[in-house]
Amino acid sequence: MMRRQQDQQSRVFYELSALVYNILQSPPTPISLSGRPPATPPSRRSPSTAQISPAGFASLLLGISLALMLCGSVTFFIGFILMPWVLGLFMVFYVAGILSTLSMLGRSILCYATTPRKEIPAWKLL
Repeated sequence: MMRRQQDQQSRVFYELSALVYNILQSPPTPISLSGRPPATPPSRRSPSTAQISPAGFASLLLGISLALMLCGSVTFFIGFILMPWVLGLFMVFYVAGILSTLSMLGRSILCYATTPRKEIPAWKLL
């Protein structure tokens, strides 16, 4: 089920990027108010004269930003759900570190207490 959802998300991102690429690459078809076809056929127009209208560009940016906001909110929701697990794992490692430190401290105290010490002669202390 998780794999199918990832495939669906990949397909959606692929289609979105293909749509944006096609919009930016293909020239807009001219609209004639008189009902007559345009004076120059679309096949003979040079690609440098093809431009996207400001309203079309604004709606394109609006659609892209809306898609990014939706994906961002899904990502935020996943992070919000996983945050207790991350904090719990952090606390487990923190407690394990404290126990390890206490264990080493206790071991060093016990080893120091059980090792025989050499007697230092009194004449070396002076």
